[in-house]
Amino acid sequence: MDRRSFLTSTAAGTAGTVALLGTPAAQAAEKSKDGLALPVPAQSHAATGKDHPKAGGNLGNHSYSSLKRITTANVRDLGGAWHINLEGGSTAAHQQCAVIAQDGVLYVVTTQQNVFAVDGRTGAVRWKTSVGTETTNMRGVALGEGLAFTISGANIVYALDRQTGAVVWTRELLVEDQGDPGCDPESGQCGGSSGGLAGAVVYWDGLIYIGTEGSTAGARGRGYALKASTGEVAWTFWGTPGPGEYGHDTWEGDSWKTGGAVCWIHPAVDPELGLVYWTFGNPYPRTDGSSRAGDNLFGNCLVALDAKTGERRWHFQSVHHDIWDYDNVMSPVLADLLIEGKKRRVVVYGSKTGMYYILDRVTGKPVHGIEERAVPQHAAQKTAPTQPFPGGEPFVETEPRLDKATRPVPFYPTGGIYEVFWDRATILFPGAGGGADWAFPSFSHRTGLLYVGYGLVNSAYSNTHGGRVNTARPLGEYFAGGLAAVDPRTNTLAWRREGDWSLAHGNGVLSTAGGVLFQGRPDGILTALDDRDGRQLWSWQCGAGVNTSPLTYEINGEQYVAVLAGGNWLPYPDIPKGDHLWAFKLGGEVGPATAPTPPSRRNQIRTAAVTGETAGNTVTLGRIWSSATQTPGTTENLVAQNAMAPQHLAVPKGTAVTFTNPSDNRSAHGAVSFFEAEFDTGLLMPGESYTYTFETPGEYFYNDPVAPQNTGKIVVS
Repeated sequence: MDRRSFLTSTAAGTAGTVALLGTPAAQAAEKSKDGLALPVPAQSHAATGKDHPKAGGNLGNHSYSSLKRITTANVRDLGGAWHINLEGGSTAAHQQCAVIAQDGVLYVVTTQQNVFAVDGRTGAVRWKTSVGTETTNMRGVALGEGLAFTISGANIVYALDRQTGAVVWTRELLVEDQGDPGCDPESGQCGGSSGGLAGAVVYWDGLIYIGTEGSTAGARGRGYALKASTGEVAWTFWGTPGPGEYGHDTWEGDSWKTGGAVCWIHPAVDPELGLVYWTFGNPYPRTDGSSRAGDNLFGNCLVALDAKTGERRWHFQSVHHDIWDYDNVMSPVLADLLIEGKKRRVVVYGSKTGMYYILDRVTGKPVHGIEERAVPQHAAQKTAPTQPFPGGEPFVETEPRLDKATRPVPFYPTGGIYEVFWDRATILFPGAGGGADWAFPSFSHRTGLLYVGYGLVNSAYSNTHGGRVNTARPLGEYFAGGLAAVDPRTNTLAWRREGDWSLAHGNGVLSTAGGVLFQGRPDGILTALDDRDGRQLWSWQCGAGVNTSPLTYEINGEQYVAVLAGGNWLPYPDIPKGDHLWAFKLGGEVGPATAPTPPSRRNQIRTAAVTGETAGNTVTLGRIWSSATQTPGTTENLVAQNAMAPQHLAVPKGTAVTFTNPSDNRSAHGAVSFFEAEFDTGLLMPGESYTYTFETPGEYFYNDPVAPQNTGKIVVS
């Protein structure tokens, strides 16, 4: 029996093997459906027009505009109206802010903590206000009562005069006197960390809504409502309920104190119902459920709250006792649909899991039904016996596929959604980055379809004991993704356009009455697509990754499209960064930016190359290279990703490289090239070696069949 096949099959445990991938269930999402989701009834949340006044456009997060001067017929004539560098051309930071527009002025805040008001016609900066120096993800400002509201990296909320940028009031949050009096403030208000403020700010009827982040550090999540006029805290809703609160009994012992469940993306608001809909993230620890038995409310939940009091009206949990980082945090979409001849007010929720959960906005009941299905179990993980599967179908497959970018790196145990794991790194899809992560979706009043970007990115899951890395993206794997159009009336896929780039991390979609979709890519390209089938109609190089949401607005009858291009760091660590604010119009005469180096479509090993001369043309297996001594380490390692010494070796063509398993290692090791199948050492027992001569220039990834996360790369020039 082939040794590698034997290792793959026996290592899998409860997880499926590579041979089991690409099942009919995974392929079901490939089928296409003709037609649009018509007719579309009148919406409770009106489309944006000349203004685009908040992240997501309107309070229902439709990201849809009624403007239609730019159409599928003329979009090819778009050119730059103007372009500015907000931070002097800096490439030091990424940018995630959703730009908004009101009365011809754009409002944007940078990671560098500067808030700008920019003339939407000329690009002239009207005012700029600094809100500190401690950086964080800045995802959007809100407007109301003559003020512009923003968070800051120092966890201070700012209200600025909309006309001048002058500070009107500030309010520090995440401080001791706002926590549960029974908690120790030095431990982060019942958590291992106090966390930080997060998400775009949302204004409605005298209140602003502020979210939090920090679940990976054990912060206890909470959502805030503040009085817009003063900054006074109106209410706080905790993501993990304390003693005596609904849901407290879903946490083991004191695990709620560091339970995570943060709401790091902005909510939706239904003014008619007086409800705010907020998504709360995964529990902590995120891949180790051994200390937190129970469903762990309100982790992985959409919660409908009284917008004025913060009282919970209902909740829906999409993942029970999450151990996969399937937090499903996104901007919920509030849509009105015709289903079987009846108008239904729904909220669309999801989805890292690759599935949308479409719920009645009043009751929280699933519109298309939910089936609680039995799932694999793991005693140490204290897994939930079932998980909810919505009626309809996933918009992306829910397991790795051999014919796609989700082809697993060899030798790992593998599996689909809800497969279990413990101390052996296991490749699953959807991974920790989705499916669809936090790319803002769009609901079109023209087509009735819901558009969302997704990623095809595996994760290797394990606990964090003994130096293991959880949710690591396997080195050497490929990344890809695309755009999906979902018919929310049936929760089925209308069409899907797959491409070279993951579009799940901030790559928001804008739909318009002109039949054009706009979406950015991590290589710096802004695209215009046909809303009927996703065909590309136009593209523009913006100079840095476009990991934000485009918007459109109108000044004096002229329609503009604008976007902030500043890059991101997920899932590609090398997305080009910048500070480019662009506006486009028909006949615009400003040309595109110089194309930056695009990110690698493969998960690169980024350690500095060691020359063959330095390493003696030898790779030592199961050891970590010491950069200080320029020699292999002295201790065997079976869990680290960089336990190939050196991990990155550079040699000229014709070099014979020796792979050696030191005699004082205790385990067998090996080195097998993937996916090019260039070389295979077989299993080497301690004290054994294997030599291979590289005759073809190229980049060769390889890993250890015994400890597959141990991965190296040889570059032959």
